[in-house]
Amino acid sequence: MTKHLWTALRMTAISVIIFGFCYPVAIWGIGRVAFPWQSGGSYVRADGRVVGSAIVGELWRGPRYFHGRPSAAGKVGYDPTATGGSNLGPDSQALLAREIKTIGRLQRANPGAGAPPIDLVTESGSGIDPDISPADARYQAPRIAAARKLPLRRVLALISQETQGRTLGIFGEPRVNVLALDLALDRLR
Repeated sequence: MTKHLWTALRMTAISVIIFGFCYPVAIWGIGRVAFPWQSGGSYVRADGRVVGSAIVGELWRGPRYFHGRPSAAGKVGYDPTATGGSNLGPDSQALLAREIKTIGRLQRANPGAGAPPIDLVTESGSGIDPDISPADARYQAPRIAAARKLPLRRVLALISQETQGRTLGIFGEPRVNVLALDLALDRLR
């Protein structure tokens, strides 16, 4: 019995060292070497200071900026330490009420734009999606042009300029990073 106990304890200690320390450190090291910007947080700088991350969505307010998708991550949303959706099902009355409220807020913020694209009404699976679809951006363009006193065609051209295609030409959908788009707006001054 004692021999089996010592064997089990040695295997447990070896497993903890290998899988609890060596493996995570090796994966972290590979990530830092192969993908240094991404593994370092993908921080975006403007005027010499960090203004956000290219891979973490943030809450943007005000009529002068593009807004991302709604977030259920954390208590107030956009919390990267509590990612995830709301887990409300398609027949949930709470989800329906929240989406109706979101549609009303979007229509008030974007008068005359019509029905908002579905991506601006629904949350992403992570709750911190940094991108919106080009249609989402175009929906918001008239509001931004009016708030910044810019020609609408200039804002639409900026959206086209900041639109990223499918990954490797086949994966995902075209998208626009909200932080990059809003920083590009600020550079238009």
